[in-house]
Amino acid sequence: MNLKTIQYHSYENGLPKEGNFILGQRNENNIFVYQAFNDRIADYAIKNQNFGGPDYSFNRMTWIKPNFLWMMYRSGWAEKDINQNRILAIEISFQGFEELLTEGVLTSYDNLFGNEKTWKEKLNSSSVRIQWDPDHDFKGNKLKRRAVQIGIKNDALKKFNNMFIQSIQDITNFVKEQKSNMENKKENFLVIHENIIDVNSSLKTKFSIPKKITF
Repeated sequence: MNLKTIQYHSYENGLPKEGNFILGQRNENNIFVYQAFNDRIADYAIKNQNFGGPDYSFNRMTWIKPNFLWMMYRSGWAEKDINQNRILAIEISFQGFEELLTEGVLTSYDNLFGNEKTWKEKLNSSSVRIQWDPDHDFKGNKLKRRAVQIGIKNDALKKFNNMFIQSIQDITNFVKEQKSNMENKKENFLVIHENIIDVNSSLKTKFSIPKKITF
């Protein structure tokens, strides 16, 4: 695994306590996002370094998350659902990541999109959806800080798969090992080391991301 890790008790150091923020880990010109799948889809993705095969649909919306602990909350540390028992870390170009955010339509109404009817029409026709939800700590408790997830399908998903993905790795063993360390209250409980992901000013305005950080 080539992701940087940090002991959980140090994870929140330097991170804002509330507001809309994109947390994640960058690698030069790329960023890591996470998804959870069943064995068949995960095996295909690892072998081919992209998605496809008989069990994967490009017409169905799939959600990527740059925040590791949000993925752990949704997947129950790879134990919540048999269809989410494999955790993949997907390295994509940061340019592609910002492109998805630019194309994305918020799943909840915002007057930036004009009237509600216009927003709903854009949402229904868009291949990219942006959703903000409460962030969670390792126990699954809600935080005041909000985390982003990006839903993609159709042409946007094909572009993500064919152009944005740089690498795919299976981090399920790491996830299960840390779940065991957490349950046994070991001091070396690790998570993925994340920072605030800075995006351009237009995206900050679009998603009400604070330009200044308050702690």
